[in-house]
Amino acid sequence: MKRRKFIQSTAATTAAALATTARADDAAKPNLIIVHCDELNFRTLGCYRDTLPPEQAFMWGPLAVCDTPHIDALAKEGALCTKFYAATPVCSPSRSSLISGRYPQNTPVTNNSVPLSDDIRTFAHQLGDASYATGYAGKWHLDGEGKPQWGPERNFGFEDNRYMFNRGHWKKFELTADGPKVAARDNKGRPGYGVDGADETTFATDWLTDRCIDFVDEHRDEPFAYMLSIPDPHGPDTVRAPYDKMFSDKELEMPRTYDKPRKDVPSWAMPQAKCNYKMASYHGMIKCIDDNVGKLVTALKDRGLYDNTIVIFTADHGDMRGEHGRQNKGVPMEASGKVPFVIRLPETIPAGSQIDRAMNTTDFAPTILAMMGADPTGAEEGRDLSALFAGGEAKGNDITFMRGTNQSSESTKGWVAAVTPTHKLILSDADDAWLLDLEKDPDELVNFVNDSEQAETLRYLAGQLKAYGEKTGDAKLSDPHTGKVLAGLLG
Repeated sequence: MKRRKFIQSTAATTAAALATTARADDAAKPNLIIVHCDELNFRTLGCYRDTLPPEQAFMWGPLAVCDTPHIDALAKEGALCTKFYAATPVCSPSRSSLISGRYPQNTPVTNNSVPLSDDIRTFAHQLGDASYATGYAGKWHLDGEGKPQWGPERNFGFEDNRYMFNRGHWKKFELTADGPKVAARDNKGRPGYGVDGADETTFATDWLTDRCIDFVDEHRDEPFAYMLSIPDPHGPDTVRAPYDKMFSDKELEMPRTYDKPRKDVPSWAMPQAKCNYKMASYHGMIKCIDDNVGKLVTALKDRGLYDNTIVIFTADHGDMRGEHGRQNKGVPMEASGKVPFVIRLPETIPAGSQIDRAMNTTDFAPTILAMMGADPTGAEEGRDLSALFAGGEAKGNDITFMRGTNQSSESTKGWVAAVTPTHKLILSDADDAWLLDLEKDPDELVNFVNDSEQAETLRYLAGQLKAYGEKTGDAKLSDPHTGKVLAGLLG
């Protein structure tokens, strides 16, 4: 064989071998789909009710429930985390911590109006560097005030963000020659939250799930990662037919803590003057979400991708739904701060796992990157807890932290908390210290701070909270009142 032909033949063979190796490497990489909801109370999911005693599982009565078989199936086939918390239980701060692995004050998204810093690298950046196709559909809430603001210019590693919108809880969408649009309009032609005429092709939850499936079809032959950010079950509490008639509030019972006495209640737990705890429409939204999880799983199975795709179901924060006489979020109680986190990947995550270790949204990025064999950014403040999902043990203390919102990262006002699977220590600039014992008082009504039997636990939590403040630069712990209270706990 002539030298030139030999070289060409060798080069072609080498190229083919490299291509085959690359395809094999790609095939070994797990895909990722994150179903991320907004303001979802964990008690509305059957798999979470199964982890609770009846008085905690059926907060609105034994008949006011919604079955969620598709989400439950993910939990049965994978792992369910019972102590997963939002670093800040409000939309934008929680989202900033989830995608970056950093505490909200260091992103510096401390409330819903602060845009994410240009300097932040997300898990999507890292997966893109590891040859993943990345994308995002749904509510973003990290680019300031734009509303809806489709496809924000700053995509933070989510390369296909055509169907990402910055803000709003729109109920009806359409695809047009000019791109995606909100299909509902008010009488002045402005985008609105109306649900009239919405169906299985236009209702937000269905429409966004379809965009996720479209992305899977576009990238099925390469590793992909997609975040499906559903704006429900956040208010307004409306949902398309037939989900709007599936549930009734006739069987609804008042949450046990609804009428709690206001005497000696800390500022962060004070009952609100007006509080809606109706559940029929909320459950309708949950049922629609669950059915779309089922549709997504079926699509992955039909394409032979299900068993090589990490499927995650989670949310940005919870919703009080009448507990403690409160609505919405932003407080350190379980219904607000604790969120569902269900994850499935066969042969890696043992089926039916229940993980009771304390973790929060900052732990997500370093953990998922480790599970997917991608490099971290090096700036994460959360922990790599991937060993837990493989049935092993994770290093470090079984504790995490939450904080309330601020006008800026420098503000010292508001609450901050250290959280373990059994306790919460909550400090604020306006209150005495509160120690909650979730085993003795799961309703979170009693302050155990002066209980001598809890002295060792109290001191441990105080020390951990101090160390957290120093490590992450949380200005809340430098507030004069908060600092004085903390110093008193440490003796």
